[in-house]
Formats: sequence, structure tokens, C-alpha cells
Amino acid sequence: MVRLIYKFRNYGELMTPETRSIKGTVIAITGASSGIGRETARLLVAAGAKVSLSARRIDRLNDLVKELGADNALAFQLDVTIADENDKFIAETIRKFGRLDSVVANAGIGHYGSVSDVSNADITNMIDVNYAGTVWTVRSAVPEFRKQQAGDIVIVSSVAGLRGGADEAVYAGTKFAQIGFAGAIDRELSSQGIRVTAICPAGTNTEFAIGSGRTEGDPTLQAYMDPADVAFQILTVLQQPRRLRTSLWATWSMSQIS
Repeated sequence: MVRLIYKFRNYGELMTPETRSIKGTVIAITGASSGIGRETARLLVAAGAKVSLSARRIDRLNDLVKELGADNALAFQLDVTIADENDKFIAETIRKFGRLDSVVANAGIGHYGSVSDVSNADITNMIDVNYAGTVWTVRSAVPEFRKQQAGDIVIVSSVAGLRGGADEAVYAGTKFAQIGFAGAIDRELSSQGIRVTAICPAGTNTEFAIGSGRTEGDPTLQAYMDPADVAFQILTVLQQPRRLRTSLWATWSMSQIS
């Protein structure tokens, strides 16, 4: 018989997991003008990080910078579907703050409806923003991470990318693509100290798809996850000690069937 004896200095140490401070780190976020991106910016700054914020709606970003403080945040108007614009966003982030530690590829759009009914323009837009936009943002950040042999890439995907669903085929396809991309670059970059995580939330109470399958004020949305819940996941992933990485994190509200 083998006896295993575990020794801990105190019970509190056993119950408190090790975390890594992100104070002073610089994190670039796409889709930061509302919802998950905005709440993530707020939470990261509260934890001591600097944030570079991008979205198409520059007026909203400017308001958020005023809230967070100009020393802590930068606003950059960005269309993630344009590769060169992502390069400029990352370059401006480094110019302002002197470094780049993490990127959160959060920009995304959705349009619900049968694959035969969704317009050509909506299909093209979902593919361009959700998948191509993720690739361009990550691709722009990777050279800096490789240079310093460290970095975090967080891709905000969806549980729709794990199992799909009726009336969301194209949207789900873009989310499957994000998860596949995240898994592939994790295998490509982990040996260089770069961590890659796909965050996969279920329904979240944001502006997402309002007017394109969701209705503002729908009481169903109130029982969904809050954007701050997803922001907490992103913070948790970034605070992991560097010896660990989380490849995929899926979360549901208690009101939704998985």
C-alpha cells in the first residue's frame, strides 16, 4: 500500500489560486465601443492595465476614454475587415504605450435567419468581420509577440461555434472558423511563449443582433449572461500564471439549454 501525504502551509493557501498581475500591461481590444468589449476595457483598467480600444464608432470610444482616463486608454477608429488598418491600430498602440502584451479580438456581428433568406451583403459582412477581421487583428499583433517571446491572444467566439443552431448557419460557421483558427495558432505559437484562448459565451445581453433577429427590450435577454460576465473570463485568462494556458472556455447562463 502506498500512502500519500500532502502538506500545505495553511488552508488559505490551498484555497487561493496563483494569479498573475496585469498591472502596467497593454491590451488591445477590438469591438470596444459596446457590450463585451466595453466591459472588458473597464475591468482591465480597474485591474491596472492600459487599453487600446478600437471600433467603427469613434464617438463611443472617445466617451469611454474620457471615462477610463487618457493615460489609461487610447481610441482608434478601426474597420477590422481591412488588413492594413489593423497594422496601423497595433502600431499606434505601441507608439502610445511603448509595448503590447495582449490582444482581445472581440469585434463581431450576427444576423439570424435561414441560410436561404439572409442577404448576400449580410453573409459577406459576417464572414468579413467575424472571421477575416479576427485573422487580420491577430496577424498584426503576432510579430510583436514573437519579438518578445510572450503574449496573449484572446478570441471572443461563441458556443454557436461548438454546435451551431437553426437560423444561424452562416454566423455559426464564422464562429467555428474562429475556434479552428484559435486551435491552429495555439499549436503554432505556444512554443514561443504566446498563449491563445477562444472564449465561447452563450447568449449575452448586449446590442448584438438587435434588429437582425433580436428585439431591444426582449425580456428573454435579461436572463442571458451579462457582458461583464464575459469580461471576467477574459481577465481570468490573462491573470493565469505564464506556465498555464486555457485553450477554450465555454459558458452558459442558467436560463439557457446547452
